[in-house]
Amino acid sequence: MGMGRPGLDLDHPIFSESVRRIRQWLGPTDLDPVQQELLERLVHSSGDLAIAADLRFSPGACGLGLEALAAGAVILTDTAMAAAAVAPMARRTFANPVRCILEWAPAVAPPGGTRSAEGMTAALAACPGAVVLIGSAPTALERLLDQLEQPGGSQRPALVIGMPVGFVGVAESKRRLAASGWPQIRLEGSKGGAGLVGASCNALLRRAWLNQAAAPGPTA
Repeated sequence: MGMGRPGLDLDHPIFSESVRRIRQWLGPTDLDPVQQELLERLVHSSGDLAIAADLRFSPGACGLGLEALAAGAVILTDTAMAAAAVAPMARRTFANPVRCILEWAPAVAPPGGTRSAEGMTAALAACPGAVVLIGSAPTALERLLDQLEQPGGSQRPALVIGMPVGFVGVAESKRRLAASGWPQIRLEGSKGGAGLVGASCNALLRRAWLNQAAAPGPTA
């Protein structure tokens, strides 16, 4: 599909029917249309209608994500699995580079640290303005927040989708993300995972692409 004329054929009929049913099951929400689409994709990916209670958006987060993705921002993930979940939609839309922070990680974790945290530091420096997806490693989220607290803004991401999964350090890292005030989409508590951060990013890529398709073309 060429970049000159965006297409609308991003959804398989089974996905469309699933979303129709999800919308019925969820009932009315107080989310705006983009937030609603993202929630529906999370429910579709997780099979969990209760996930709605844990989903949080900072003000303007979706809009910032749409803008960055449409401009071709790098999508940084904390796992190869999340990168694999996003890469097909990225190829079909804006051809955003999709990179995993482990590409920058040392072969062996430093004493008392993790490869993910070390990779995050280098990846942020290499990819300023990225959309960052964290679905596994709370240490990577903590390191990202450490970087955001440093003076200067050249390494700062456009948006953080913070959904690490698990029970050790996860809730704490999410609370710190919430307190940071940085543009973010997150799941509270222990829920998360590569599939869910991928689904969130795919929802934003899809919406940004459809918005571009609906925009009036240049006039003669």
